[in-house]
Amino acid sequence: MAGYEKAWRTPGTASLDELFTADATYLVSPWAEPIEGLEALRVFWEDGRQGADEPFTMTAEVLAVELETAVIRVDVEYEHPPRRWRDLWVIVFSTGGRCRRFEEWPFAPGQPDGH
Repeated sequence: MAGYEKAWRTPGTASLDELFTADATYLVSPWAEPIEGLEALRVFWEDGRQGADEPFTMTAEVLAVELETAVIRVDVEYEHPPRRWRDLWVIVFSTGGRCRRFEEWPFAPGQPDGH
């Protein structure tokens, strides 16, 4: 979690090599088509942020770990423009400790919750 935040705050995408396997899949929501591979993830990463100096706070709590899978609750608050997110991350790790599958369940205030 600290590595993810550090990577988001670091210019460029080289730090993603430490976090994700070359063939990692990343789902921005449970219904989204997966972003497949580290190179596609690099494009998504740069397109998804205002820059490495984008002001935000992030807190995270590990909810569950079983074998190579972890579930984490993440709260993020961006300053400009002001917006809040509460996510659940479902992460599957490779034997080397890097992420091979990342799935987000993002929720924002006012967002329909599917009911």
